[in-house]
Amino acid sequence: MSILNESLSIKTAASDRHFSKIQSGSPQDGISYVKGDTGPELRYLTIPKLLQETVARFGPREAMVFADTGQRYSYYDFDREVDELASGFLAMGLEKGDRVGIWSPNRYEWILTQFATARIGIVLVNINPAYRLSEVEYALNKVGCKAIVLARRFKSSDYLEMISRLAPELENCEPGRLNSEKLPFLKSVIVMEEDASSGTYTFSQVKNLGGPAQQLRLPAIDPLLDPDDPINIQFTSGTTGAPKGATLSHYNIINNARFVTDRIHLSEADRLCIPVPLYHCFGMVMGVLGAISKGASMIFPGEAFDPLLTLKSLSCEHCTAVYGVPTMFVAMLQEIENQSFDLGSLRTGIMAGAPCPIDIMERVTKKMNMKDVTICYGMTETSPVSFQSFVDDPLDKRCSTVGRVHPHLEAKIVDEDGRTVAIGEQGELCTRGYSVMKGYWEDQERSAESIINGWMHTGDLAILDEDGFCSIVGRVKDMIIRGGENIYPREIEEYLFRHPQVSEAQVFGIPDEKFGEEVCAWVVAKPGEMLEPEMIRQFCLDQIAHYKIPKYIRIVEEIPMTITGKPQKFVMRDQMQAYLEKS
Repeated sequence: MSILNESLSIKTAASDRHFSKIQSGSPQDGISYVKGDTGPELRYLTIPKLLQETVARFGPREAMVFADTGQRYSYYDFDREVDELASGFLAMGLEKGDRVGIWSPNRYEWILTQFATARIGIVLVNINPAYRLSEVEYALNKVGCKAIVLARRFKSSDYLEMISRLAPELENCEPGRLNSEKLPFLKSVIVMEEDASSGTYTFSQVKNLGGPAQQLRLPAIDPLLDPDDPINIQFTSGTTGAPKGATLSHYNIINNARFVTDRIHLSEADRLCIPVPLYHCFGMVMGVLGAISKGASMIFPGEAFDPLLTLKSLSCEHCTAVYGVPTMFVAMLQEIENQSFDLGSLRTGIMAGAPCPIDIMERVTKKMNMKDVTICYGMTETSPVSFQSFVDDPLDKRCSTVGRVHPHLEAKIVDEDGRTVAIGEQGELCTRGYSVMKGYWEDQERSAESIINGWMHTGDLAILDEDGFCSIVGRVKDMIIRGGENIYPREIEEYLFRHPQVSEAQVFGIPDEKFGEEVCAWVVAKPGEMLEPEMIRQFCLDQIAHYKIPKYIRIVEEIPMTITGKPQKFVMRDQMQAYLEKS
């Protein structure tokens, strides 16, 4: 395994001299550089150790509630079942360092798998529930998953059917003994439901696989786990096509979870509602690990976001905090217009994933009783949060900026030549510190492109003001943000190029009231070929995630180019907006 560039934390002598004068919080000397507070201290521990501490302090307390199924678990219950599942994984032959995929909506089994894999040092690989055949095939093979835990189906996705299409050998193999041509690393498929098919384990079978021998191995594994070990891989859409596996350690995500929940003053007395997806850092790090770091209770309204179910959970479970992207809060506010809910217990939460209009923030503050709501900014590669507002920041600052830098992190704004710009000037945002990922899995080249001398280059254009507030003003990389999902056009373009009748394809974002941006594709047909937008749409169905499928598709004769042959996406964007306004 070669995933790391161990020289990522080197500082230059010049930066040491320049930045040693800077104190935490606000920029000094007129340059766009800030350094976070040095307290509370960073903790050097593993996820199993964190859970052990929380169970020791808050064992009888309610750890999590799944409102749609009625499941309720104390921290004692959860800890016991984590060990059961971890023992089952050991009985299957899984060992520290192996990779196990998780492909499911929000369920109790998701969180059990998260902690059972960490319990014995297995690397959890998050598979987006919206992934289709080509995407899941790539992800499983890229990181060499030996096992996958999956829901049988969710909404229009039949996960087991898709795995069976990729690995038809399942039909005639014993559980745990898969030998697949297309998925050569995958040996075990674990289905959450009881009606599993040939060649697979059920989740309950795995929980019962472990016996006394495996239970006795668990304490012996503890000293073998290191906080710097990779423990989680999350795929981010690649600017050059293929997704990249951001690799995070115990140390990365535990500390980020602590500091995120510190800023909303979360404690063991709180009940945090988590309608955001677990496969994303928002759910599994800021939500689950954040709550467990404080001993708080977690409330899951359903398998996926539903505004009505979320509001009912907030009311019936007396939640004090809730997470969401702005579009989620807009949907909940619309439901509140139709009927009343008791939201008197709410006080705080986090909005992240996209800019929040001030009128939405004002309505959330008043109508949802969330006067202490905060804004976060980050990326998967930084575990994820690097900037966050404080609960007492002015409302306009919580909307026009993404807050101030997190503890134990540095941030700077640089120009195209890598020089730190003056306060108020625009440039690329870079962050450095404990939260920067270990690297992209087995991709030193792209790791080195993104992390230079320890600085993570975010690709986002930003401005720092004299008080240290950061504003995100654009993107260096041509990324689309649709409803909180980051979409890189190049990935979609490379898929469209596979169509036998496509000569050229350019993908870009256009403004959308509901999602912030929508995906648009301009496509040129090969000479002599006839193409229709619906042909392109059908080509994408069941092959790439639904949110990546272009909503707007236009067949054009040529792509606007610069003199040097680079596509002019801003020209396409303007022309498409004008076209849509007329039609």
